[in-house]
Amino acid sequence: MKARARATALWVGMCAVAVSGIHPAAAQERAAAAPPAGLAEALEQTVADGFPGVVAYARHGERKSRLAAGIADRASGERARPDMRFRIASNTKAFVSAVLLQLEGEGRLSLDDGVERWLPGAVRGNGNDGGAITIRQLLNHTSGIYDPTTEPEFFAPYLERHDWGYVYTPREVIARAVRHAPYSAPGAGWRYSNTNYLLAGLVIEAVTRHSAPFEIQRRILAPLGLTDTAFPLTDPAVHGPHLHGYDLAGRDMTRFSPSYDWTAGAMISTVDDLARFHRALFTGLLLRPAQQRELLTTVRFPGQPAYGLGVQRGNVTCGSGPDAERVDVWATDGTGPGFMSMSLTTTDNARQLVFAVNVYDLGAELRDETPFPLGAGLSGVQTAALCD
Repeated sequence: MKARARATALWVGMCAVAVSGIHPAAAQERAAAAPPAGLAEALEQTVADGFPGVVAYARHGERKSRLAAGIADRASGERARPDMRFRIASNTKAFVSAVLLQLEGEGRLSLDDGVERWLPGAVRGNGNDGGAITIRQLLNHTSGIYDPTTEPEFFAPYLERHDWGYVYTPREVIARAVRHAPYSAPGAGWRYSNTNYLLAGLVIEAVTRHSAPFEIQRRILAPLGLTDTAFPLTDPAVHGPHLHGYDLAGRDMTRFSPSYDWTAGAMISTVDDLARFHRALFTGLLLRPAQQRELLTTVRFPGQPAYGLGVQRGNVTCGSGPDAERVDVWATDGTGPGFMSMSLTTTDNARQLVFAVNVYDLGAELRDETPFPLGAGLSGVQTAALCD
């Protein structure tokens, strides 16, 4: 998708639609805590802004809340529930980064290894040089490698021919990328590119001799008990209880091959599972101290986000005016056909918010149009969950 359109679309100041009520999670969770003040109302505003449904998880210390508003399926009228699955898109990148950092901690690779060492010939030609690009530069988006998923023609099999099961292999996408000159020399600039994380997934496979999804399952999903998280390769369906995703015209986009996104964004999860993963990630449970520091070391280029290794640092503004408080957060996000989601964790790990909504119009994004409804709801969700 467009360079940073996906990743910045969710950053404070969004919008959403129509009220269907707030629905707590399972009975055993209800006693955990009352939701933060204003969160239920902000979710209702999100639906009123134009999103059919929204699901959210909020944590303050050990007090956890799960809420939902609106509908999951326009055809059946099924209401949204906080345990429902959705496509997490680029939130996948933090899982991939964590696996590579674990491999470095085990001494099996260095993030300063050249891509050519592990993937001979994969990045070559038209000014591309895999020997000059490091794994670290893949993970922090400073490689300069082109992203073909910014092109309307890339998505023609889906959006024009309606072949929702069409399969791209990672190698095909990478080959399309290196037909183009790089955006910049390695390390000379910051440019979001899904190609970086397809290469990162192939590095995992070259080092471990296992599939990247297998390593994510073995190292992260199984140890953390993330039983509602999956990594489909080509299956265009979302299985189990799930939100349906829509474009701005109301067309159901839920059925869509994840193959093109692979380790850049193919995973499916829930707000609870994402929250558990990020709490483990940001509190150091998954990585050794040296790799934890690498995860959170950000690159800084004028006008670009403070980006670490699959994670981004920013802030949420609480209130208005020049004296408004700003809460520093670590964030991951994801946008793709039908779905938009974000996970925010305060830098002191005291508070978390994970939310997902079920409208994102890929065709509109490719036309440089706003791909989701505008309104005040989603920014209100963020301030209710993360501000005092």
